[in-house]
Amino acid sequence: MATAPAPLPDAQLAREWLATMTLIRRFEERAGEMYARAKVGGFLHLSIGEEATIVGSVRALRESDYVISTYRSHGHALVRGTPPANVMAELFGRIDGCSGGRGGSMHMFDLSRRFMGGYGIVGGNLPIAAGIALASDQLETDEVTLCTFGDGASNQGTFGETLNLAALWRLPVLFMVTNNQFGMGTALGRHSAVTDLQRKGESLGVPGMRCDGMDVVDTHRVLAEAAARVREQRRPVLVEAVTYRFRGHSMADPEQYRSKEEVARWRERDPISTFSARLLEEGILDEDALAGIDAQALAQVDAAVEFAEASPYPRPESLYDDVYVLDGEVRGTYTTRRSAAAPTGDRPGAAVNDEIPQQLTEALAVGEDGGEPLREGS
Repeated sequence: MATAPAPLPDAQLAREWLATMTLIRRFEERAGEMYARAKVGGFLHLSIGEEATIVGSVRALRESDYVISTYRSHGHALVRGTPPANVMAELFGRIDGCSGGRGGSMHMFDLSRRFMGGYGIVGGNLPIAAGIALASDQLETDEVTLCTFGDGASNQGTFGETLNLAALWRLPVLFMVTNNQFGMGTALGRHSAVTDLQRKGESLGVPGMRCDGMDVVDTHRVLAEAAARVREQRRPVLVEAVTYRFRGHSMADPEQYRSKEEVARWRERDPISTFSARLLEEGILDEDALAGIDAQALAQVDAAVEFAEASPYPRPESLYDDVYVLDGEVRGTYTTRRSAAAPTGDRPGAAVNDEIPQQLTEALAVGEDGGEPLREGS
C-alpha cells in the first residue's frame, strides 16, 4: 500500500520553497552556459535535479545551525541566503564573490550565514563537520551541523573515522548522504558493497534514516525529525537522501555510463515540476503565480551575471593575501592581508609575530625521537 504524501507546509512556506528551488535550477543552468562561454574556470559541478534535497534539508534547520557541503555547493550557498550575485561573481573569479574570487565553484563560503563552505576533496568535509560540532558541544550551545556528502564519499576513510568519533563523543552532527546513484561515473552497486546507505553508520553507533530526495516535503519532514533527535539527544544521525542528478558529474563528464532512457525516467520525477503540480492541485498557487516565480528567478540570475561581469578581478599584488606560509625561505604570518600593508620586515613587531608559524613548521618537522627538525636532504 502506498503511503500518503506528507502534508504541505503553509502557503507562504510552500511558495518560498518552490521559489528557492527554481532559483537554484535557473542559476545552475546559467552557470553551465557561462562555463561553456569560458567565463568560469576550473571544474563546475551542477546540482540540477537535486534541488529538493538541498532546500528540504536546509529549511529543516535553524539559522543558528551550520551547513557544510561538497564541491557541488552553489545551491547550498543560495538556500542559505548568499545573494546570487555574489555566488556568480565567485564562479567568475571576481573580488565580489563570496570567497573573494579565490574559491571558485568548489569553494563557496559564507560565514555570516553559517555556511561553512564547499570542499573539493571527496569526504574532506566530514572531519571538519565533526570539528564544528565539537566546538558547539564545548560551548554548550544547541547548534546542529548539517554535513552533506555524496554516495561515493561513504567509501572514504574519513566517513568511518568521523562517524565513529561523532558517535563516541556524542557530537551534534546530522550527516546526509546525497545518494544520486553514482560516484562520479560509477554506479552505486559497483562502488559500495552496502547499497542501503542509511545503514552504513549502524556499526559505528550512528542510526540511519531515509528520505525521498526528489520530494522537498518528504526531505524536510525526515530532516526535521533527524535534526530534532540530534539536537535533543546530542547524538549524530545519518540520513540517506535518494535523488538523481540530471546533468553529468561535472561539465567535463561525457555521461557514457548511463542511458538517456534512465535519465528520462528520473526526469519524470523532477522535484520542481512535481512540487509545482501538487501546489496547483491543492489550490495553493495558480499558473500565473508559477510563471511569476520562474520569471523572478530568471531576473535574479540575469542581474547576477551582470553584477559578476562588472566586478573586477583580484589585483595581482594580492596573490599572497590570506596565504598561510610554512616555508623556511619565506617568513610567513597567519592569514593576513599583506597587499595593503607595509612589507613584513617593516611592520612593528613583525619579527616576533612571524616566528610563530615558523616555530610551528619546525615542530611539525621534528622526528619521533624529538631531535632536531628535519631539513631538506636529511
